[in-house]
Amino acid sequence: MKIYTRDGDDGSTGLYFGGRTRKNSDPIEVNGAVDEAQASLGWARSLSEPSSRLYELLVTLERDLWVLMAEVATLPANRHKLSAEKSLVTPQMVTRLEAEIDALSTEIEMPKEFVVPGENQLSAALDMARTIIRRAERGAVSYSLEDSFVVAYLNRLSDLAWTMARWAEGPQHRTARTN
Repeated sequence: MKIYTRDGDDGSTGLYFGGRTRKNSDPIEVNGAVDEAQASLGWARSLSEPSSRLYELLVTLERDLWVLMAEVATLPANRHKLSAEKSLVTPQMVTRLEAEIDALSTEIEMPKEFVVPGENQLSAALDMARTIIRRAERGAVSYSLEDSFVVAYLNRLSDLAWTMARWAEGPQHRTARTN
């Protein structure tokens, strides 16, 4: 199988469940930013300890973004074909992010002023992921899908990336309960 198809040489790309759209259309712009966000989470994962809590969480988030991209890349007429948590973002996916934020938040001392990113490689990578996720969220707001949880998911994901970055800054930034 060849990696190239030449189908996109005309400036179009295929959509999930069929159809084509311009490569600079709103859903493709959103998915481009989400693709960058997913890659940046992968970069952060590469800096974390294999099989650690953070590593496993990042794998889950990267897989969730496949679901989100499938939903965004589906024509409104084909949305009925989407499957919850396989190609459709659900409220439960958003709630899981909130639970992760809450759990990590109990283990860190919340900053009392603006954070200057770059405490270490991992926290810097997570802060970079957060900014890319925010860009994807801004694009998703412009391309809002009816009855969709894409924007809510991206909003919580950026909050989680911020929280993970603070947690990744190390034990000196965590509360006494975790030391």
